[in-house]
Amino acid sequence: MSEALIVFVKNPELGKVKTRLAKDAGEEKALEVYLELLRHTREIVLDLDCDRRLHYSSEIPASDDWSLSWFDKFLQVEGDLGQRMERAFEQAFQEAYNKVIIIGSDCADLSTALIQEAFEGLADHDFVIGPAKDGGYYLLGMQRLERSLFQNKDWSTASLYGQTLEDFERLEASYLQLPVLSDIDYYQDYLDHKARRS
Repeated sequence: MSEALIVFVKNPELGKVKTRLAKDAGEEKALEVYLELLRHTREIVLDLDCDRRLHYSSEIPASDDWSLSWFDKFLQVEGDLGQRMERAFEQAFQEAYNKVIIIGSDCADLSTALIQEAFEGLADHDFVIGPAKDGGYYLLGMQRLERSLFQNKDWSTASLYGQTLEDFERLEASYLQLPVLSDIDYYQDYLDHKARRS
């Protein structure tokens, strides 16, 4: 298998997930929403014909809903988001994958078809990126490790996507841009998502 999907998740602990959402909805609701996002993410990636590499934030549980039959499990390294993502990509490329994509677990609108489109896009593009409405991105894919994409970035800010595009331009790289989607960071994001689905 030459394609690998990296999935970054936070261990679902009360008070430690969706902290911005919790300010409006409370910690229990925030955990409930995050568990819902984890279920969605798990469902859409199971239909993909690729290897799945699940990276936990704090510990690898002895057992959970992510079956070892379907997911290789890892622990994210210490450091900021860029350092953790860079190491995850590095590990995958060291194992001889030639198409590697990373997603998080915050995008309820992400679909199996979009991730598949991203893998297909890597056949004739150096990179693929899925921009989020908040100025970040919900998906990043590459054919080779490019460390500069993870360095000198303002993580979790509205400037991240633009900074990453500047890297693509500087590298004179080809890239595929996927549709803009919404992450669920705030309670209003969640309410808006539910309204769109109703």
